[in-house]
Amino acid sequence: MSTPATKPVKSLLVRGYEVVIGFETHAQLSTRSKIFSRAATAFGAEPNTQACAVDLALPGTLPVMNRGAVERAIEFGLAVGSHIAPRSIFARKNYFYPDLPKGYQISQFEIPVVQGGAVDFYLDDEKRTVRLVRAHLEEDAGKSLHEDFIGQSGIDLNRAGTPLLEIVTEPDIRSSAEAVAYAKELHKIVTWIGICDGNMQEGSFRCDANVSVRKPGAALGTRREIKNLNSFKFMQQAIDFEIQWQIDEIEDGRAIQQATVLFDPDSGETRAMRTKEDAADYRYFPDPDLPPLVIEPEWIERVRSEMAELPRVMAQRFVADYGLPEYDATTLTQSKAMAAYFEAVARSSGQPKLASNWIMGEVSRRLNASETAIEQAAVSAAQLAGVITRIADGTISNNAGRQVFEALWSGQGATADAVIEARGLRQISDAGAIERIVDEVMAANPDNVAQVKAGKDKAFNALVGQIMKASKGKANPQQVNELLRKKIA
Repeated sequence: MSTPATKPVKSLLVRGYEVVIGFETHAQLSTRSKIFSRAATAFGAEPNTQACAVDLALPGTLPVMNRGAVERAIEFGLAVGSHIAPRSIFARKNYFYPDLPKGYQISQFEIPVVQGGAVDFYLDDEKRTVRLVRAHLEEDAGKSLHEDFIGQSGIDLNRAGTPLLEIVTEPDIRSSAEAVAYAKELHKIVTWIGICDGNMQEGSFRCDANVSVRKPGAALGTRREIKNLNSFKFMQQAIDFEIQWQIDEIEDGRAIQQATVLFDPDSGETRAMRTKEDAADYRYFPDPDLPPLVIEPEWIERVRSEMAELPRVMAQRFVADYGLPEYDATTLTQSKAMAAYFEAVARSSGQPKLASNWIMGEVSRRLNASETAIEQAAVSAAQLAGVITRIADGTISNNAGRQVFEALWSGQGATADAVIEARGLRQISDAGAIERIVDEVMAANPDNVAQVKAGKDKAFNALVGQIMKASKGKANPQQVNELLRKKIA
């Protein structure tokens, strides 16, 4: 199938080398039961209490496909513009590890359920696109535990059989910052449509970064895969370290060996865990216990009709309905909660661009400073709409608006109008009152008036400042400017 057109990737050279990154992300699907059994998927249960005979492939058991997992894969494919395969195949991926007692993982290889697609996002106000190769269904392995066992490891098989969607990109990413921006956008998509809870600490959203470096124009370098990056902060640190390490190795005359590596947050370094396997090492073959997964067009259309409005579609609507720039619309659709907050403010105030500016500016700054989600914002959408309405109708100035917002955020008032009246912040718009103040300031500052007449803008601004000071910041700035220019002309 064809892949979406994209602009050539802008490469930022590191010490004269081009960075090439591809991503593999395991999104744990939000089903109540496992992909091939009825065992529960709830997080935090006592070890080995949620692994049934099917998950362990005990003799006499047969896997049965979880319909809910398939529907979530379809939803993801529709969200990123992919082709949903009408027929896909499950395969056995053979490897031996303590947390995989049956000796193989059921996955998809040659024909995945989701094919192609793309993820669009912004980095430094510039739109970027990362193409997807595929997204395939598979089961998770168990978990090896090392912390509570002296000289030994424990095995918890509760996670074995949990449904995963593995999302694989083309090697389109050219920096650690771009990698993080892509991962955040992907995280937003899967949580927005509800197919994954996105909890990175619990392992619901795990990212692997395939990193290589090369001289511009050279063939792709040998990649090393950084496994299980469970925070965006560590993701950037790990990739940055790996880039520098690979360049050092090449500069010292050593060849890069393909390997799987882990990131140590304490040391800030990556370390090799094992040599990287290729497809041949896994001895893939079709699973004899599972028939091909057949998805009829009617099923896809039903899922499409039941899906919530997608973030990219909502962003397009914000541009069309509210006249917002594309950047604003994309930023405001980072989460459903932020989008809903914006729409409530925009509709109530009738000032969508002002609403966008306030939310992306003052509101976001305060939320980031307190590490608070917009659902817990100290100023409600109705309160912010009140502030914006009074700025728009000239009741208060922008500066007074910030004072009102501060009072609302700190709980010193219930509404914008109440704060305005209590603090006497109402703007002076009476032409006669403003004219009297202008005349007084001009009479007291003849030198500045003369400089303005001589064409000096700084002197004009100084006079405006004096007038605003004399009015205690209450004079309408636009009226002040217009009246002052008339009197000096």
